[in-house]
Amino acid sequence: METLTTRGRALRLGATALGLALLLAGTVWGSDDHFPFGPFRMYATSNPPNEPAPDTRVEGVDSDGALVDLGQDATGIRRAEIEGQQSWYVAEPERLREVADAYADRHPDAPALAEVRIVVRWHGIADGRPTGTYHDETVVRWQAGTP
Repeated sequence: METLTTRGRALRLGATALGLALLLAGTVWGSDDHFPFGPFRMYATSNPPNEPAPDTRVEGVDSDGALVDLGQDATGIRRAEIEGQQSWYVAEPERLREVADAYADRHPDAPALAEVRIVVRWHGIADGRPTGTYHDETVVRWQAGTP
């Protein structure tokens, strides 16, 4: 076994110190976007035990009037990406055109989408347990032909 040179030891200590500094800074000031140096809060929080739990989905209506699930398999866009940018979609509904375009790219023979919407299903929770009840809330919608 060879011994580590002074320069090699200094480089390893420097890299370790830098990694620890990034972890500390990410923990104090970071967000999920800074992972792995920031906290991964997605799994670090929970809903209050008597408040509804949200379940976000993207759906569309095609030109034939049929409801279309616009999940990852249909569009290539992960639900987490939609949820993470939901406030932007609400502020600019025309951004949902990107979802319609992604669907059209993957399903060129399918009828065109006339509408795309983000819907949150609020599942009832009582004492930390599901009640089996829910209600849907459409938080934003875009219709084809609108800017």
